[in-house]
Amino acid sequence: MPENDITPAPATGATHPLALAPVAGPASSVDGFVRQFLRNLNYERGVTLSASNVADRYFAFAMTVRDYLMARWLEDLRRQLASKAKVVCYLSAEYLLGRQLDNNLLASGLTDIATEAMAACGIDIYELREQEVEPGLGNGGLGRLAACFIDSLATMGVANVGYGIRYEYGIFRQTFEDGQQVEQPDSWLTMGSPWEFPHPEFAQDVRFGGHTETYDDDGVTRSRWIPAWGVKAVPYNYMVPGYLNGRVNTLRLWRAKATNAFDLRIFNSGDFEEAVRSQTYAENISQVLYPEDSTPQGKELRLQQQYFFVAASIADVVRLLPNGDPSTLPDRVIFQLNDTHPVIAVPELMRVLVDDMHLEWDAAWEITQKCFAYTCHTLLPEALEVWSVELLGRLLPRHLEIIYRINEEFLDRVRERYGDDLMRLRDMSIIAEFPERSVRMAYLATIAGAKVNGVAELHSQLLRDKVLPQFSEFFPDKFINVTNGITPRRFIKLANPGLSDLITEAIGTGWLTDLERLRELESYAENPDFRTAFAEVKAANKRHLNDVLRARDGFEIADGHMVDVMVKRLHEYKRQMLKLLHIVTLYEGITSGRVAAADVTPRTFVFGAKAAPGYVMAKRIIHLINAVGKVVNADPRVEGRLGVLFPPNYNVTLAERLIPAADLSEQISLAGKEASGTGNMKFALNGALTIGTDDGANVEIRELVGDDHFFLFGQSEPEVEALWARGYRPADFYQADDSLRRAIDLIASGAFSGGDASVFEPIVSNLLYDDRFMVLADYSSYLQAQERVDAAYADTESWTRSAILNVARTGYFSSDRSMRDYLDRIWRAEPVR
Repeated sequence: MPENDITPAPATGATHPLALAPVAGPASSVDGFVRQFLRNLNYERGVTLSASNVADRYFAFAMTVRDYLMARWLEDLRRQLASKAKVVCYLSAEYLLGRQLDNNLLASGLTDIATEAMAACGIDIYELREQEVEPGLGNGGLGRLAACFIDSLATMGVANVGYGIRYEYGIFRQTFEDGQQVEQPDSWLTMGSPWEFPHPEFAQDVRFGGHTETYDDDGVTRSRWIPAWGVKAVPYNYMVPGYLNGRVNTLRLWRAKATNAFDLRIFNSGDFEEAVRSQTYAENISQVLYPEDSTPQGKELRLQQQYFFVAASIADVVRLLPNGDPSTLPDRVIFQLNDTHPVIAVPELMRVLVDDMHLEWDAAWEITQKCFAYTCHTLLPEALEVWSVELLGRLLPRHLEIIYRINEEFLDRVRERYGDDLMRLRDMSIIAEFPERSVRMAYLATIAGAKVNGVAELHSQLLRDKVLPQFSEFFPDKFINVTNGITPRRFIKLANPGLSDLITEAIGTGWLTDLERLRELESYAENPDFRTAFAEVKAANKRHLNDVLRARDGFEIADGHMVDVMVKRLHEYKRQMLKLLHIVTLYEGITSGRVAAADVTPRTFVFGAKAAPGYVMAKRIIHLINAVGKVVNADPRVEGRLGVLFPPNYNVTLAERLIPAADLSEQISLAGKEASGTGNMKFALNGALTIGTDDGANVEIRELVGDDHFFLFGQSEPEVEALWARGYRPADFYQADDSLRRAIDLIASGAFSGGDASVFEPIVSNLLYDDRFMVLADYSSYLQAQERVDAAYADTESWTRSAILNVARTGYFSSDRSMRDYLDRIWRAEPVR
C-alpha cells in the first residue's frame, strides 16, 4: 500500500495535519496549462521554448499532465489512509501498459485544454505524442489484462496497488533478418520516463541463499533463515488514473540494486570488473522480462525475479499494518496472484508471520489463506510452473521448509477424507516426485488461496474438470469463474475515436463506464444511414492504419481489401499455422490455374506475434510466415488479390491502430487450449467479425452475438478428446484432403525457401507426424468457414449490420464488469467514497 508517499506521521502515531490536507494542483485552464508547461520546460528541462527540441517539449508536456494528476493522486492516498480502506494488491509479473500520455489526458479530462495550450505555443501535439516510447513491462494478454484491471479499479474508485518489476529492457524488441526473428534489447528507458517516481528511501531488502537454523525463544523452538546474499528492491511509482472521477491509484514496480554496489578497495587494486561485479549480478534480476530459461542459470534468474518482487511487495504492505498487528491484515489487503509467477508470495507471507512476527503456525496459516486468491490463466500442463526442489532449496531454503509443512498438513486432511489412497495423495501433493522432485506452484496457490478462478466459462469448467479435478472435488466452493474483460477507455475511446463519437451520437454519453449500454445500438443496425456512417468509420480506420504501416514498416494495404488479422503470442496451440495453410491454399489455387484470381475475395492478412527466444518451432513458423509473405507479395499473378503483412514488434501502440481497422478476427486455437483471450474481445467491440473455434471466451462471444454473426468451425473440446482417445493420425488427414496435400507439398517443395526443401522440413514433419494441436484435423472445417466469410463479406450491407451487432452485444466484456465480479465474489472490497 502506497501510503508512504504521504508525509510520514510523527513517532507518536498521531497524523500530522499537513499529511491529511488536500493538495492543490495547477489551474485547469489553457493559460494555466501553458504556464505549467513553460515552467517545466525551463526548470525541469533547463531550456527555453525557442531553444527546445521535440524531446524537451514532450517531456515538459508529459510532466505538465503528470502535475495535474499528482494533486489528485496525493489526495487519493490521503483519502485511502483516512478511510482505512481494504486495498487490492495485484501481483503480476507483467503490465503491458501502452503509451501513457493520451490515456492520462483522457482520464483527467485535459485533452482539449492541452491541445489548445500547445497550439498557443505553436506546438503540434501529434508530434509530441509520437515521441513517447511504450513501456517495456509486458508481453501478451496476461500483461495487458493486468493493465486493464488496474485501469478499471481506479475508474471504480477501489483502492488498489499493482505490484510488479520495473524491467530495464522489457521482453525484447523484435526485428526480422531474412524473415527470421532476431531479439534486440528494448531500451525503452534510454531517455528516461516522465511518468515514474523513484523512491529509494522506501527500498526493501530481499535476500537469497544461505541456510536455516533452529533456536530457542523462551522455551519455543523457532526457525530462522540465514541468507547468503541480498539485493535492494527500489520502488518506482506510476500513477493509474480513473476515468473522469478524480481518482488515481498506484502501480508500484521494483528495480533491483546491489546492497554494496561498488568496492573501492578492489577498484583501487586495479580489478575494475570485480569492483562492480555485485552490482551487475544484482541488477540482472530486473533487466529482462521472462529471461530465456532453457539453461539452469536462466531458470534460477526467473525464480529470483519472482521472489524478488513478491518479497518486496509483502514487506511494503506488512510494515504499514496498524500498530504492527498482523491479525488486521485480511481486513486491510487482498493479494491477487496473477497466474503462478507470484505464488512464492504464499510461503513468504508465512515466513514473515511465523519467523519475523512470531505468530503461531495455525494463526499465520489462517491469515494467509484469507489474504490470497489465485487466477489461473492456462490449460496447458507445461504452463503450470514447477520449480525443482534442488533449486528452491538452494535459493530459498526457508521457503522450501514452509512448503513442506503446508504440504504435510494438507495431505493429512486428504487422508482424513479419503484414507491412505496413495495415488490420490501423490496426485494432490504439492511435491511432485517425477521426473524430478519439484514444487507444483499451482497446487500451492490452490491450497492457500481463498478462491481459485478461471477466466472464461469454458476455461473455468475445464480447470475444475481436467486441470485440477481432485482439488475442485476437495474444495468445491473455492473454484469460480470470472470472465476477462478489456478497458473501453483505451480500446474504443482512444483507439477508435471515430466509432466512439458515432456511438455517443447514437446513445449519448456514459457508456464508457457502463459498457452494457452498447445494447442500445442494436436497433441502429437496421438504420441505413447509421450503417453508412459505421462503414465510413471503418474505411477511415483502414486509411489511418495504412498511413501508420507505410511510415513504420513500408507496408501497404490495397484499397478494397478485407483486413484479416491474427495478432497474438506465437504458440503452436494458437495455430498461426492453420491461418498460414489457408493463405498457401489460396495462393496455390490461383497460381496453379485451378482458381480464377477474380473469384478470390481480395484480402490482406496481417500477423503480429513474438516467439519466446528459446521456442524453436515458434520461431520457425515466424520464418515461414515471412517467407510466404515475401513470395505472395511479389507474385504478379495474385497482385491485388492477396497480401501478407507481418509488422515486427507488435505492441499496444500498433494494436490501437490495427484493431479498429480489422474486418475479420482470427481466434482459431484448438478447442480446450485457450484460457480466455482478450484480443477476441477487442476486435468484436471494434466491429470485426470473428472466425473461431469454441474455445476460451469465443464461446461467450458467440453466445452473445449470435451464430449468424460469428463464423464457427472446428472440433469442440469433447470431440478433440475423443479423437485423441481413438488415436490421432495427422497424415491420414493429409492423404484424404487434396487441398491440404497441395498446400503442404508446396511448402515442402521449397517454393517459399528459394528451392531449398530442407529449410521448412521440420515444420512439415511436425504437421504430418506430431501435430499435437490438430491443425490438419480442423483444416477442412476452417476452409469451409472461410468460404462462409467470403460469401458474407460480398454483401456489404449485411456484413456491416453484423459488425454493428458485434459492437452492440459485447459490452459484457468490459474490464469494469470483470472487476465487479472480483469485488463481489473474491475480494470483498468496497470503493473509497
